[in-house]
Amino acid sequence: MKLKDVDLSATLKDKKEYKKRLKKAQLQMLLIQRHMYQQKKEALILFEGWDAAGKGGSIRRLVEDLDPRGFVVHPIAAPTREEKDVHYLQRFWKRMPGPGRLCIFDRTWYGRVLVERIEAFATKVEWKRAYGEINAFEELLTSDGVPVLKFFLHIDPKEQLKRFLERQSNPFKNWKITDEDYRNREKWKDYEKAINDMLEKTNTKDAPWHVVPANKKWYARVFICEAAVKQLSKQLNCDVRLPKGWREMDE
Repeated sequence: MKLKDVDLSATLKDKKEYKKRLKKAQLQMLLIQRHMYQQKKEALILFEGWDAAGKGGSIRRLVEDLDPRGFVVHPIAAPTREEKDVHYLQRFWKRMPGPGRLCIFDRTWYGRVLVERIEAFATKVEWKRAYGEINAFEELLTSDGVPVLKFFLHIDPKEQLKRFLERQSNPFKNWKITDEDYRNREKWKDYEKAINDMLEKTNTKDAPWHVVPANKKWYARVFICEAAVKQLSKQLNCDVRLPKGWREMDE
């Protein structure tokens, strides 16, 4: 799939549909978490996307009903000086969750073929080689029974600018916006090409990409939660049927 093929107009009918579908998926994620704990299984969920695409908000909804002891979220920033001296995958390998736990990465090893490619932090030889390294790394995990879910949140430039301006005017969110965000906007076409290359070269059978239409936040959150339930329940062989009357139980 190319980014241009994503229907960014996708939306939900209303807030009632949003809340109903979101809550159902959140409770199903709780059943999956219990199953993982009982069966000593682990899983990874990876988030990539444009700046201000809604990764943080989507992660927050995904784990809202989960036991915090059973998952960890790793916000990934630039590598430290020590991490730059070793293979780029090493810092991620050290953060693997372990039996019974869910691990979520907010930004991932795909930085090698995105920001490190565009900003020339990696040579052309290095980032081109990384596609095969990443596929092999994920195959190592999935072949050992560890599901790897990959989400890319896609918005258009107009929606991104709107969110940037909203962040600047909000005293609770203005810390999220920096000059670097605006500099990245100037390289939109370069990043778009790199993203399309990434989707083409690393979309595998066992670790497929889910490209999320994220212009509408409610739609994106429900899309991610439902896709996570579908893939995790299948790969972990977990029954996610909710009991009758689950709405009343949750009140």
